[in-house]
Amino acid sequence: MIDRADARSLVAYARWANALILTAAARLSPEAFTRDLRSSFPSIRDTLVHTLWSEWIWLERLCGRSPREVFDPAGFPTVADIRARWSPVEDGYAAVLDPPDVDLARPVTYTNRKGEEWTYPVGQILRHVMNHGTHHRGQLVTMLRQLGEVPPTTDFLVFVDLGAPGAPRESSVS
Repeated sequence: MIDRADARSLVAYARWANALILTAAARLSPEAFTRDLRSSFPSIRDTLVHTLWSEWIWLERLCGRSPREVFDPAGFPTVADIRARWSPVEDGYAAVLDPPDVDLARPVTYTNRKGEEWTYPVGQILRHVMNHGTHHRGQLVTMLRQLGEVPPTTDFLVFVDLGAPGAPRESSVS
């Protein structure tokens, strides 16, 4: 089972890596931001909105709600719009992990968009959400390269080596 310190560092890492990707996306023209690059989701905007939505819906589930809505990428015409919606979601994950006695083994039951009921422990949900975001950030790096951009490095160990806020305190061994 994941412990609180590891969960907090994963959430901090996701926030850091998302910020790097959003900054890179903000440098794109509106046309490049929405260009169909034929990936899992058509464009950088659509991939970002999917990742945001995924983090949002899982946070809602952690809070005992089972929403069925999906975010429409058209409702997020700019990176600033995505950033504004994502910030409170990231704050929400930090708040879930804030109590020193948070129970990461606590089961969370929710109903998915198909009406199916599922139950997972908080820690497994957090691992899933953070891994899912890493998957899509990898796609975004490729998409940025397809557009001729130099993507940021979002490796977890770079996050650690930089001593970014929330990074684990173990440092690299020389």
